[in-house]
Amino acid sequence: MELSNVGLQNRAEWEAKGYNLPQFDREAVTAATKENPFWIHFGAGNIFRAFQANDMQKILNSGKMDRGLIVAEGFDYEIVQKMNRPHDDYTILVTLKANGTIEKTVVGAVVESCVLDSEDDAEYSRLKEIFCKDSLQMCSFTITEKGYSLVDGKGEMLPAVVADMANGPAKPASYIGKVASLLVTRYQNGAAPVSMVSMDNCSHNGDKLYAAINAFAEGWAKNGLVDQGFVDYINDRNKVAFPWSMIDKITPRPDASVEAILNEDDITGLEPVITSKNTYVAPFVNAEETEYLVIEDWFPNGRPAELEEVFIFTERETVDKVERMKVCTCLNPLHTTLAVFGCLLGYEKISEEMKDAELKKLVERVGYVEGLPVVVNPGILDPKEFIDTVLNVRIPNPFMPDTPQRIATDTSQKLAIRFGETIKNYIKDGKDLGELKLIPMVFAGWMRYLMAIDDNGEAFELSPDPLLDTVCPIVAGIKLGDTDVEETIKPLLTNKAIFGVDLYEVGLADLTVQYFTELIAGPGAVRATLKKYV
Repeated sequence: MELSNVGLQNRAEWEAKGYNLPQFDREAVTAATKENPFWIHFGAGNIFRAFQANDMQKILNSGKMDRGLIVAEGFDYEIVQKMNRPHDDYTILVTLKANGTIEKTVVGAVVESCVLDSEDDAEYSRLKEIFCKDSLQMCSFTITEKGYSLVDGKGEMLPAVVADMANGPAKPASYIGKVASLLVTRYQNGAAPVSMVSMDNCSHNGDKLYAAINAFAEGWAKNGLVDQGFVDYINDRNKVAFPWSMIDKITPRPDASVEAILNEDDITGLEPVITSKNTYVAPFVNAEETEYLVIEDWFPNGRPAELEEVFIFTERETVDKVERMKVCTCLNPLHTTLAVFGCLLGYEKISEEMKDAELKKLVERVGYVEGLPVVVNPGILDPKEFIDTVLNVRIPNPFMPDTPQRIATDTSQKLAIRFGETIKNYIKDGKDLGELKLIPMVFAGWMRYLMAIDDNGEAFELSPDPLLDTVCPIVAGIKLGDTDVEETIKPLLTNKAIFGVDLYEVGLADLTVQYFTELIAGPGAVRATLKKYV
């Protein structure tokens, strides 16, 4: 069995082994899509292949639409060259269900793959052709939050961006520069409307995309490389839209255990590829079954009504509320709690932590007892049901190969949003901050984690975090068994950038210090402290 047009001609063989196959005329859909594309997606990674492409296939299978998806890759061209095209743009999606079963789907909704390379005339000409089409309604993105940044970690403009600003839209090198240049092509060939939809998992993602595109528009106009009309086009709400969205679906990198399952079906060519840019990509993706995509309904060139069957379209304020519900209460704080204590207690799978009585009670109380009373309720999703799904279906899923070590990445950048906002909402609502007993435990646990010593007294490696060089020296002199540590950790407790508040000002410092002192009492103290308070 081979994942390709030729290999899939023997449908009976695939179906006999339990694969759900595309139920539409792919050849006809491909022709219609190339002639009148309506949706191009930038970012050929796992989340797109497991989520948007699969949902588009559901609509195509129903017979309600006759056009599919085009994908473009602008960071790592080898994904398209070594994975998409050799497999005729098919992907195998393995959905890992919490009940221990799997679902195998051959996704064929992507009918064309492009390389966003301005130095390749054939590739770039095809993308320009797509952007000249009046039929194009949506350009979406999953390029990660840093993909929208035009500056480096020091705030200095990236060299490729500097060069692109000076040289203009003809052959830009930077990712956003190339996207902006395609919009120049659209502007110069009729200025048809289009919606630029960031689907990346970051706050107010549409604003980040707009800011980057507009920076190029204004820079090029200032340098006389485009006319002012292009700037006006980008800033005309009825021409170019930058809606906000909230996306949620756990899609870990392709796992060896899943590859082994597929190998039992005698599928050839399943071997993953590690590209020269160190991207790990395979012909299959593995993902959880739960998914949410909420999009601000701002489409000046229209959109197919059929998309409402798989995505939620609403107003901007509601998108914002959904995101805050997820990030500040119903998912992200629970993940961070498990990540910190999972690292300290030696866990290597998030799902295994939910079998730990203390950790399970800890996240239940952080979510239901301390978070829900001040949760932002978006109306279109029920916060309690969302947490129920997170704690009873998503995190305990034994098939999901997610680790506390991965989720602990960049924790210093997450605490202010994931917990600080709850504290601020308590203050805003006039609620007693004394009710917060376990959020301070998470803060103390994170400081204990920074010591890079687990609960057995063994050293472990901290996950990447931009503030490690700043925060680790603060706890470097603390040893297990120390008792007089408050003055040492005070610079952390007062850091509003980390916790969102000064813990002294809001009256949570004493409890945090108390917990921290107990967590460092000696080997086994983390477990003992959890047992005592949870």
